[in-house]
Amino acid sequence: MIKPDAMRKNLIGEILKRAEDAGFKIVDLKVGKFSLTQARKFYQVHQEKSFFEKLVKFVSSGKVVGVLLTRRNAVKKLRKLVGATDPKEAKRGTIRRDFATNVTKNAVHASDSAQSFRYESKFFF
Repeated sequence: MIKPDAMRKNLIGEILKRAEDAGFKIVDLKVGKFSLTQARKFYQVHQEKSFFEKLVKFVSSGKVVGVLLTRRNAVKKLRKLVGATDPKEAKRGTIRRDFATNVTKNAVHASDSAQSFRYESKFFF
């Protein structure tokens, strides 16, 4: 998912290009906006963490793009491409290192497992 901060910075094309350049095929795209309730449900795995409400408010603050990508070992390869959640810890050349503002406003969300993907993709597709 391309988050509101990256949307506001007009980074959709650059992020998608990086995914394609890394061997991903775009299967589907959907622009939408989370309500607070939807954002809470999407990030429910983090509901007990201190950053939960801040993350929910941020991700529901503007439009997002749901992106359905495919390739061999997609989850692992995409997590490597997007980089660490904290852009200060992300490797050079990753999406978050190059485009994120901070831990919350970190440009993109990528599923961390096949199980998470199955759950999260239902919000868009």
